[in-house]
Amino acid sequence: MNKKKSFRQYIEELERNNELVHIEKEVDYNLEMSAICRRAYDLPAPAPLFSNIRNCYPDFRVLGTPVGLSPDKEYPCKRIAMSLGLPYDTNPVKIVEEWSKLSTLKTIKPQIVSDGPCKENKVFDKDIDITKLPSPFIHEGDGGRYINTYGIFVVQSPDGAWINWAISRAMVDGPRSIAGVVIPTQDLGKIYAMWKKIGKQMPYALCLGVDPAIAMVAGYPIADKVNECDLIGGWYGEGVEVVKCETNDLYVPASTEIVIEGFASLDEMIPEGPMGEYGGYVWCTNTKKVPLFSVTAMTYRNNPIMPITVAGVPTEENHTNWGISISAAIKCSLDDTLLPVKDVFIPFESAAHWVVVTVNRNRNTDDDKLAEEIGKCVFHSKGGRYIPKVIVVDEDIDPSNIDQVIWALATRHHPEKRILLKDQYIFPLVSYLSENEKANAVSSRVIYNCLTPFHTWPQEKQPVIASFEGAYSNELKKKVIDNWENYGFKKL
Repeated sequence: MNKKKSFRQYIEELERNNELVHIEKEVDYNLEMSAICRRAYDLPAPAPLFSNIRNCYPDFRVLGTPVGLSPDKEYPCKRIAMSLGLPYDTNPVKIVEEWSKLSTLKTIKPQIVSDGPCKENKVFDKDIDITKLPSPFIHEGDGGRYINTYGIFVVQSPDGAWINWAISRAMVDGPRSIAGVVIPTQDLGKIYAMWKKIGKQMPYALCLGVDPAIAMVAGYPIADKVNECDLIGGWYGEGVEVVKCETNDLYVPASTEIVIEGFASLDEMIPEGPMGEYGGYVWCTNTKKVPLFSVTAMTYRNNPIMPITVAGVPTEENHTNWGISISAAIKCSLDDTLLPVKDVFIPFESAAHWVVVTVNRNRNTDDDKLAEEIGKCVFHSKGGRYIPKVIVVDEDIDPSNIDQVIWALATRHHPEKRILLKDQYIFPLVSYLSENEKANAVSSRVIYNCLTPFHTWPQEKQPVIASFEGAYSNELKKKVIDNWENYGFKKL
């Protein structure tokens, strides 16, 4: 499978793999479109492609749930794998393992081209009206329509050395203005601070509908001052084609469906939020002031398609894209240590609040100290900054199987082995924080030690796992599987 593809090619791939539903019936951007997406997440169902959105530009379309879970029960992570150019049957732990290699690859800089599909149509200044884009009003209680839920912002440091591609939510403010969220601890916020220091507005480009792996790398917590555009070139094995913006000096992926460009104000602040977030809640009083992002140009493909994510209760793209990428970044950090770590995974059902780390059974360590060391390494890594809770388990547990994770947490974790770390940095969007904790980004974090001493016991005292896989010989298991239908069961 070719790793490099455009958003349009990805949609074609979804259709070939029965992961797409064409919705020609007129729908309303006010809640209806998002409600359809939420039901598609919850079932799960194929990704809806909306072609007829009321009171919007007539030729603009929307792809919902672009990296939601698949209805294919055998391969539920099919869309995640296809986004990265991996075989559709790649299991979730293997996806994390492959994606964790990203920062070890040789980087390849983008290829600058003079033109591209995103330049097929151009609109400037007073001819722009982003309120006519099919940006959804997502949840009851949201503060407005969100133009960006799965696009990428492109910004760069004033000297041009650090180019950041990041997913950050953004709300429609008016025909030519956007309320852009700028979090100081994130890379976009750090670059914004550089522009503020020299007293110049920050140029930006918002790219809606990019190569699917670009959206994935934009959710990857990489080291400061490392460029996502170079990393994804290493993943593809060739540079991404980029083209210059019309009204600033930024370069954007040439195959992008819609590009909105302009400048972020240093002093004009406007209301943003609330918005239902990845933890699964809408905090209806959570409105804040954020920088105004003025819009100076919009370019787009013919019949463009913009992606939307309907954030909330798992599982949606915050849990698939972000969860897989944070897991991969944490695994990369742990692989740099000598700790006996095997796999890392953020269960989708945990809404990116847990990370599960599995440990090799063949170890000679103090398990209490090992669990604490693993947890602290996670929390100190850039990816781990988003995670409040670490669960450390033996390698017989599949960290992507929530049933096994819950079983291990319930039966292997002794309450006295909980390791509580107080006065820690914590990502302010963690759901359970108090207002004071959110404001200061400081709270407690916890490590759950679920490691067992079974491997150190004499063979006769080691427990048998009472399951089909663990309690029977390979010969008997094969006999049962081979005779399943003869027993009277339906064919699997």
